[in-house]
Amino acid sequence: MNPRGGRASGPFLLLLLALMQCAGRQRVVKRSVPDVCATCHIHATCHQIDGKSVCICNYGFVGNGRTHCQDKDECQIGASKICGNHTVCHNTHGSFYCVCLDGYRASNNNKTFIPNDGTNCTDIDECEESGLCGHNARCVNTEGSYKCYCNDGYKLENGEHSFLPDQNTVSCKEIGCGSPPEMKHGYTVGNYSLIPGSVVHYECEEGFYSNEAKLSYCTANETWEPAILSCKGVDCGVPPSVLNAHPVSVSGTTYRSEVTYNCAHGYFIASGHQIAVCNARGQWDGADLVCKEIDCGKPLLIPHTEMIWDNSTTLWSRVYYQCKEGYYFNGGKNFSECTIYQLWENITYTCNEEEFFSNLSIFNETCVKWQRKTGRRGVQITYTFHILGQRWDGKTFLEHATFNITTSEDNPKVCLDLHSGSNYVVNITTISSTKTTVSVAVAVQAKVKEAFSNVLIFNDTCLKWQRNWGTEVEDRYVFHVQGRRWYQKEFFHEITFNLTTHKRAPEVCFDLQPGTNYSVNISLVALNFSLPVSMTTEITDPLFPDIEFVAVKGYAPLLRLRKAEDRNGPISLYQVIVLPLGLQGTFICDSFAAATFFSNSTGGKGYVAAEFRAKDVADNMSIALGDRHYYGKFYNAPLKLGEEYCVFLRIISEWNKVRTQSCAVWAQIKHVSPTLQYMPAVGVGSVAAVCLVLFLSFSAARHCTPGMMWATRRKRQKDSARET
Repeated sequence: MNPRGGRASGPFLLLLLALMQCAGRQRVVKRSVPDVCATCHIHATCHQIDGKSVCICNYGFVGNGRTHCQDKDECQIGASKICGNHTVCHNTHGSFYCVCLDGYRASNNNKTFIPNDGTNCTDIDECEESGLCGHNARCVNTEGSYKCYCNDGYKLENGEHSFLPDQNTVSCKEIGCGSPPEMKHGYTVGNYSLIPGSVVHYECEEGFYSNEAKLSYCTANETWEPAILSCKGVDCGVPPSVLNAHPVSVSGTTYRSEVTYNCAHGYFIASGHQIAVCNARGQWDGADLVCKEIDCGKPLLIPHTEMIWDNSTTLWSRVYYQCKEGYYFNGGKNFSECTIYQLWENITYTCNEEEFFSNLSIFNETCVKWQRKTGRRGVQITYTFHILGQRWDGKTFLEHATFNITTSEDNPKVCLDLHSGSNYVVNITTISSTKTTVSVAVAVQAKVKEAFSNVLIFNDTCLKWQRNWGTEVEDRYVFHVQGRRWYQKEFFHEITFNLTTHKRAPEVCFDLQPGTNYSVNISLVALNFSLPVSMTTEITDPLFPDIEFVAVKGYAPLLRLRKAEDRNGPISLYQVIVLPLGLQGTFICDSFAAATFFSNSTGGKGYVAAEFRAKDVADNMSIALGDRHYYGKFYNAPLKLGEEYCVFLRIISEWNKVRTQSCAVWAQIKHVSPTLQYMPAVGVGSVAAVCLVLFLSFSAARHCTPGMMWATRRKRQKDSARET
């Protein structure tokens, strides 16, 4: 063996090493050595250390030097550490050698090497050495020949370990396990490969679990083991019991199953949820229903009666009543029960003094009559009436009155002056000879009349009305306002609010949108009375035209028209108005009747060059001045040579016999040349900046007045339209 590598081939190195070992043993035998040296292993050498003979295993072997010296597998360290990068390490008996990976060549140009002389593997041109063993294979020299081996990660289809390159039918295929097995109700986690030794990790879907290992390995046999994996569904088990409640429906016990609870008879839901859900952890969530026992408390007290009661206040407990001595039963149920609403049942059990009245009844809605019980004709008795009037909403007492009547009639009758829209309680009391008081409660409900009237609209968006009932107490009104536009189908405006007032003639104003039909519903809560009102708001000036101001010289510009929003009313028309530049400061936007603006030529003091209906206007539409066409009923006349012009855009809204408009300066044209060409518009500033400059220039002009502003509408035009 040549430990420094050299250029000797692998078999030659092995032969040389064997000869040297044999020669060494012969020399040892010839010398006179201690008995220790005679016991050295065949792969060991005797050494003298500190005057003592010691058997040490030869290079490439490990052991005690006497009983055993076994081969040392240097490749266990790793090919990259012992041989260098891009290498494969091969262990031999007593030594090892390195081979470059496919696509790399040893720097000493040998097929094999031992890396103790600086030899490393460098990249080679694949076309230079391909084809000898085929794809995915490498060549390894043998004694007097060579063999082909598949590269790492590949194997021969016929199962052999090596082949010769002339075996054309042999090829190396990639080692792999194929797709990993599917896990029912599970999924793979992270990345994985298909080569032996690879591991696939699984996780169960939400609501499922697995107590087994959730792994699968790619074995050397190219199969995945274990090949059968499954996830079991979570089971929350029997639903938990809830104190004083019972389940009324159970959909199951698996993940997301539900159980619904109801309180037991005699109990009510105090807090918590009625439904519990099986979660992914196998636990019931939401089983926190709290049921408390129904308790009605102390029973009702009825005048002149005694209670027969066992002090029970739970559901369906009963308390019985009987008249006290000196009183007689005058009708009604003689017992009251504790109800599921935790209230004692209302009863009309009454006890009257023997010598007074009975058969109390109501007639003609506001009259009361009764029958005397005494039988003593002609004896006058004084009755005291105590009246309480309450509104329907139960919040305010309207009336509190007391008066007496004295009569000797056996069947007295009394008609009361009651107001509509209230509930009344009438207590009738008389004093017996025993100085006791008898009281009877009577509920009287008057018929509801029209609660309010004379609803008027003022200032376009305000209402006022006249209240027709009750005294000076507070009323609560509910307003529900809905607005729509026939010309804008998607528009809808809704307002809902309350108003509390004690005024006899209340007023309210709404925040309404212009150009809209509104329906207003006014409800008086106390009387459950409603009244509908229709309102229509007038349109206002359209939005200021969205234009790009153009200033040109020598030609007529090509203008771009942008559509305006129907925010303040329906957009009806767009007009292009041309004026001499010197008259720009005198233009008034709402001057409809100015005949000079409706000429079909460029002379005079200005003209309408084009008019478009809003429904015919496309956004960003081009308009060419002076093209000699009719737009609507107006002629787009050519501009005169050498003249200077100012162009306005006017947007007009018409609705309900009202017309409003907004204007903006669109262009200025100076010194029209003999040859007019339509040129694209070039903006020289924002509309806001132009408007500011024009406003300052108009204010400075001697012939301008504060009313001559081209961006506003005049109120007198609107007033005139209203009168029409």
